[in-house]
Amino acid sequence: MVNDKKAEIENNLTRIRSLITKHKRHDHIFAGVGMFIIISLTITLLVLFLDLVFDGYPRFNLDFLTNFPSRRATAAGILSAWVGSALVLIVTFFAAVPLGIAAGVYLEEYAKKNWFSDLIEINVTNLAGVPSIIYGLLALGLFVYGFGLGQTILTAGLTLALLMLPIVIVATREAIRAIPIHIREAAYAVGATKWQVSLHHVIQYSYGGILTGVIIGMARAIGETAPVITIGALTFIAFLPPSPVGLEPPFINFEWLEAGFTVLPIQMFNWISRPQMAFHVNAAATGAIIILLTLLMNGLAIKIRYNIRKKIKW
Repeated sequence: MVNDKKAEIENNLTRIRSLITKHKRHDHIFAGVGMFIIISLTITLLVLFLDLVFDGYPRFNLDFLTNFPSRRATAAGILSAWVGSALVLIVTFFAAVPLGIAAGVYLEEYAKKNWFSDLIEINVTNLAGVPSIIYGLLALGLFVYGFGLGQTILTAGLTLALLMLPIVIVATREAIRAIPIHIREAAYAVGATKWQVSLHHVIQYSYGGILTGVIIGMARAIGETAPVITIGALTFIAFLPPSPVGLEPPFINFEWLEAGFTVLPIQMFNWISRPQMAFHVNAAATGAIIILLTLLMNGLAIKIRYNIRKKIKW
């Protein structure tokens, strides 16, 4: 009887060891496949980036950044394009970030868990995967014709804000969900209110994840072309919008919101569609700059998240 039990125990241990070995083998295979995919994508991106750099190298100079577009390729620059991109991103940031963070905090901390909140969550998640051209068509009907804002920087910023909003909401909710429950319980135990817990504890500890989502959303917005083409961005513009900052009180000018604009992807599209090879060199240089800006913003997001998490002690 004792021998039978020992044999059964040995058989069970053998099956468990076999199962553990099998799972470890699957983990190694999955890790290997994932590493292969990551390395392949990284090499592909690096090759494409280097190809753009080599093609556009002759235009990497200060004149390229400070000149307006021109019919002569060697004299053309991206001044109006990068200024337009910067102004559009300013509108996008102030329209999407506060609203997105507030919506994420409300849905995660205040909204009751019922069918309505589940419906909102499903729709927000789905909106993050909607093609950008759909947002352009929505903005064309809503902002350009519905509200009469015209083909302006304000319209472009609001359009990209719609595109970025689901990303910020999802990132905010995921960052808040990662906060351990004992932090909330400790704050409630010393008499903190719901708002105090959310503001001084939940948002503070999830700040790194939220900021990462915001920067990644901005990095996506800077390279979007379809929405701004749909709302009527200019392909050739040889002037700058009015400055947002003035020399006279109140020192802030909002006329630039109603100005025409172009952005870096539009300028690149304009040059690549021309038959002359000299304009293709300009397009390659512009593409390299866009990729470099995107990589810098993503790298900044990773660095900020690392620094914030290093300072946090659970």
